[in-house]
Amino acid sequence: MGKYFGTDGVRGVANRELTPELALRIGRAAALVLGEQSTKPIVVGRDTRLSGQMLESAVVAGVASTGLDAFLVGVIPTPGVAFLAKALDCAGGIMISASHNPLEDNGIKVFGPDGYKLSEEVEARIEELIHEDSGPRPIAAAVGKVIPKPESAGLYVANLKEQVSLDLRGVHIALDCANGATSAYAAELFRSFGAKVSAFCNQPNGTNINHLCGSTYPEKIQTLTREVGADLGFAFDGDGDRLLVVDEQGGFIDGDQILAIMGLHLLKQDRLPARKVVATAYSNGGLRQAFLAGGGDVLYAKPGDRFVLETMLEAGCVLGGEQSGHVIFLEHSTTGDGMLTALKLLENRQIQGKPLAELARCMEIFPQQLVNIHVESKNGWEENARIQAAIRRAQEELAPVGRLFVRASGTEPVIRILGEHPDAQLLQAALEPVVQAIEAEQGGRRAG
Repeated sequence: MGKYFGTDGVRGVANRELTPELALRIGRAAALVLGEQSTKPIVVGRDTRLSGQMLESAVVAGVASTGLDAFLVGVIPTPGVAFLAKALDCAGGIMISASHNPLEDNGIKVFGPDGYKLSEEVEARIEELIHEDSGPRPIAAAVGKVIPKPESAGLYVANLKEQVSLDLRGVHIALDCANGATSAYAAELFRSFGAKVSAFCNQPNGTNINHLCGSTYPEKIQTLTREVGADLGFAFDGDGDRLLVVDEQGGFIDGDQILAIMGLHLLKQDRLPARKVVATAYSNGGLRQAFLAGGGDVLYAKPGDRFVLETMLEAGCVLGGEQSGHVIFLEHSTTGDGMLTALKLLENRQIQGKPLAELARCMEIFPQQLVNIHVESKNGWEENARIQAAIRRAQEELAPVGRLFVRASGTEPVIRILGEHPDAQLLQAALEPVVQAIEAEQGGRRAG
C-alpha cells in the first residue's frame, strides 16, 4: 500500500484528511496517468454522502485541468462506475465513496478503461504525480469539459437485468439500501422481475448513509424482513458493492455461503474453470471443506476484493469473494456488485428449486470470532513484542484444527482479529489475551 492508496482506494475523514485540495490533485494525477493511453473522458460517480459533491467538484476540476472531459453520472453504485468506464468507452472511472465507512469518511476509487480497479503499480504512479506540478496545462478551448450524464445509470441497470433469467412473481423481498447508492435503483430492479418489494433505508439525505443500517448492521434487515413478512431480505452497503442476505427462515447468508451455493452448483455442472473459487484467509474453513468434498478447492488471496480479483485473473477463476459479501462474478462484472449478487443468488434458487436456507446448508460453518479494535495508530503492532507473543500463544492453543489471523485494516484505523475453532469457548479464551494486548499497546478499544 502507498501513502494514499490502501486496499480499496484512498480513504480518510472528508475535509480533514481527504481534503478538496488533495482530491483535486488525485483527480489530476489519475487523469494524467489514464490519459497516457487515451484522451477519452473519465466517468465520475459518487455515493450519497454530503461530502461527495464537494469532493466530486474537486476531482472533476483536476480531471478537466489535464484537458480530459469528465462525465458526471451522479449517485450510482461503485460497480456502476466500473461498468460505465468500459460501456461509455472512457479512459477510466473515478468513484467517490467510502463504502461501508461512517458518514465523516469519504474515499476515491479509480478504475481503468476496462472497468477493473487499478493495479498497485499504476496506483503508485498516480501517487508519484499527486504533489508534482507536471503534465499539460491546456488553456482556452483545450480545457476539459464537465458533461452531466445522469441518464447513463440506466445503462448500468439495464445491463444487470440482462445478466439473469429470473421470474420473481410471488416472492416478497425486503431491502435495506443503507441510505446509500442503491437507494434509487434496487427496489425497481427487483420489481421489474415481478417481486413484491418492501424497501427501507432508501431515503438518503446526505447524512444518514450507513447509519445503523445496511450490510454492517445485519440485525436491521433481519428485523425488517420479519416485520413485513417478506420471504427474503437483502442488505447493501453504502456504495452497493457488497450484500448480506436473510433467508426464508430468518438466518443470515454471508459471502462465504454465497460462494458455496454458487460455486458448488457450477462445479457439479462442470462450469467452474480450474474447479476452484477464490476467497481470503478470513473466509470460514467450512468453505474449503465443502469444495474439497465436491472435488474442487479454494484459493486464498490477501484480504480485499482487489486482491481477490488479482488471484482470480492469475488462476483463471470466474468466481471469488469475501465473507463480508463482496462477491465477484467475473463473467458478468469486473468488481463486486451487491445487486448483481442478489440477482444471481435468486436465479440459482429458481434453477435448483430450493429455498436459500436449504441451499446454504451445502457448507458447514465453523465457529468464528471477529474482533475489530479501533486504535490510535496502526503502526508498530507487527514489531510489538507483547502483541506478537500473545498472537503466538493463541495460535498454539488453537492448533492444529483452528487458526488465528491478525491484520490492520487498509481502509480504517482498525486492527482485526479473526479466530476459528470448532470449540467456541476455547476460541474465545484464546483470543482474549490478544485483544487485551492490542488495546493496551496500540491505544485501542474493541468495537461494540
